[in-house]
Amino acid sequence: MTKQTKRIKARTGDREASLSFAEAIKAVKENATAKFDESIEIAVNLGVDPRHADQQVRGVVNLPSGTGRDVRVAVFAKDAKAAEALAAGADIVGAEDLYEKINGGFMDFDRVIASPDMMALVGRLGKVLGPRGLMPNPKVGTVTPNVAQAVKDAKGGAVEFRVEKAGIVHGGIGKASFTQEALEANVKAYVDALSRARPSGAKGTYVKKISLSSTMGPGFKIDPASLNA
Repeated sequence: MTKQTKRIKARTGDREASLSFAEAIKAVKENATAKFDESIEIAVNLGVDPRHADQQVRGVVNLPSGTGRDVRVAVFAKDAKAAEALAAGADIVGAEDLYEKINGGFMDFDRVIASPDMMALVGRLGKVLGPRGLMPNPKVGTVTPNVAQAVKDAKGGAVEFRVEKAGIVHGGIGKASFTQEALEANVKAYVDALSRARPSGAKGTYVKKISLSSTMGPGFKIDPASLNA
């Protein structure tokens, strides 16, 4: 059995109880007592089996309150598209030169966006970007002719999600310093996006369990029905 730290032992509330999403957010904020601004994470257990092609869940959600993170964006584009990406706030923009940097080990970015004409080049980085979840994909808006808007979305709170082998989706939905209202808006937006992404092969209960936690704090269960109240 894992030994509990003093911080976990001193937590408030009952971790085993299913709380309303507002109560869970309050409990997570109260237990985020580290000396830094802890990230708030959501984990959703879905009633899908990702081994089947018709039960894949993947998409992107624009969090209304942002993520609280400084997202570094790399863009594969040329000429006018490259200029648009830089004007929109991209951190690094390039084509063959960017390919060579990444292929050589450069990974100082959190999101990769590409214009469609660049995918023949970007595709050669599949073994580098793919395992890190960074490969551009048109399904989540990271392969697009409108690279400027994609950069703005990434900087403004766009978060990708993808179901894992165990049927769980997780991601960051803000910081402990966010207001209660800001985190509530982000949680609802995240779960709503998952609901809209329900695959055709999903049967029975789709959203089975939801929990919230902070970087150093305990997790708290959410009653999924409270999100529809």
